[in-house]
Amino acid sequence: MKIGVVFPQTEFGNDPAAIRDYAQTAEALGYTHILAYDHVLGANPRRTGGWQGPYTHEDPFHEPFVLFSYMAGITERIKFVTGILILPQRETAVVAKQAASLDVLSNGRLRLGVGIGWNQVEYVALNQAFGTRGKRIEEQVALLRQLWTKPLVNFDGHWHTIPDAGINPLPVQRPIPIWFGGHADAVLRRTANIGDGWLPNYRKAEDAAPSLDKLDAYLVAAGRSRKEIGLEARIHSRHGNLDTLLYSMEAWKSAGATHISLNTMGAGYSSPEQHLQRIQSFATVAIGT
Repeated sequence: MKIGVVFPQTEFGNDPAAIRDYAQTAEALGYTHILAYDHVLGANPRRTGGWQGPYTHEDPFHEPFVLFSYMAGITERIKFVTGILILPQRETAVVAKQAASLDVLSNGRLRLGVGIGWNQVEYVALNQAFGTRGKRIEEQVALLRQLWTKPLVNFDGHWHTIPDAGINPLPVQRPIPIWFGGHADAVLRRTANIGDGWLPNYRKAEDAAPSLDKLDAYLVAAGRSRKEIGLEARIHSRHGNLDTLLYSMEAWKSAGATHISLNTMGAGYSSPEQHLQRIQSFATVAIGT
């Protein structure tokens, strides 16, 4: 099982040197990947109509392609995962270009986790339709894979038209792996039909069991099996000591997880050094470094 870390960007601060230290330390400790969340805009909680979301305009989020490009330039092996990129609020061809450029510059170290998101304010601000986001993402994924594997694309879809054009350079990975995030039944179906992996948000493996059973059934219907897709869980530092985290990791491994990431956000750490100390202590017991 591959073991990674969630970059704690809402609590880590914006010092480039500290971000450099985080990426290089994670690589040196033997973590296989760094996962980062995505939000373009944060809403004002005092806005007209109120706000119920978990994040506001006061929570910092680095743009993941830019963040990972910086990290790729100061590392050699560690991989990068968007967990998740809110794909339907972005222009598909631009995402294809950004992802391909990052994949080239990192020598094939990108895994693209995508989802439909929940923040309607972001969709309005980015001039994208919120109500059709679930339908559009499937067409987006089909178009991304064509743009990543063909020098020229002719595409005439419901929401996209490309008249004999393509991106250059193409990525190292052709195509870049696309994993889906979310719990809805539609997400499980998409994962089974067109996904390379699933990024659930369940805290415990046992909580995910009913969804995993559904996923297995949808995979069979699609002529596939669990062996053909990846499964990445997240364990949270705030939920226990190292022994508890190891127990959770083993439970996910038994459930079929191929990847897992340690999330140190929300654990009460108040400095970059404390986040680094936590990923170091976990690596000692989980990776043996």
